[in-house]
Amino acid sequence: MSLPPVVIVFDLGNVLIPFDYDIIIDKLQNVEEGLGKKFYKKYKDNYDIHRKYEKWELTNDEFLDIILDWLEHKVTKEEFCNIYSNIFEENSQLSGLLPKLKENYRLVLLSNTNDIHRKYGWGKYGFLQNFEKLILSHEVGAVKPEAQIYQAVMDYTKRRPEEHFFIDDIAEYVEGAKKVGWDAVQYAGFQNLLNDFKIKGIKYE
Repeated sequence: MSLPPVVIVFDLGNVLIPFDYDIIIDKLQNVEEGLGKKFYKKYKDNYDIHRKYEKWELTNDEFLDIILDWLEHKVTKEEFCNIYSNIFEENSQLSGLLPKLKENYRLVLLSNTNDIHRKYGWGKYGFLQNFEKLILSHEVGAVKPEAQIYQAVMDYTKRRPEEHFFIDDIAEYVEGAKKVGWDAVQYAGFQNLLNDFKIKGIKYE
């Protein structure tokens, strides 16, 4: 069995905060019939725009100008930011473990995210105070599974790769972490993660 880690690195979306894009679709459908579905198709078909925004290759205003064009300016920037960001729900079972984990490990958050989602959505959650550092894609100019974003974590922690344990819901991002030498597991529910902790010798009680 490998030694327990020094640093536990958590993903945010669909781990600590499940999210649902159907909420966006429904709210835009209420603005105009068909608008939500048209927008979501456009968003998926042009996912490179989302990625560029997560890497801060597009500023807030540049991203919003594109989005509002897609929406035919039927909502304001402020209205869109609220619709776009109120899609999260706290996984209180998991976030409730953070104070206990913090007693024995350094906690770092690693997320592909964007400035609007932080300001209008997930930035309000109190559990974030348990993390000594938030490593966010739009602040480091890289996204998972690019090696640069994992390196940004290590540049901060000053610990060896094998001293990091990573939790993410997306298999590709887990593999990206393993490629840089981290131990990592794919999040598949709270109980499965507790089982992973037991296997790894991670103290959570």
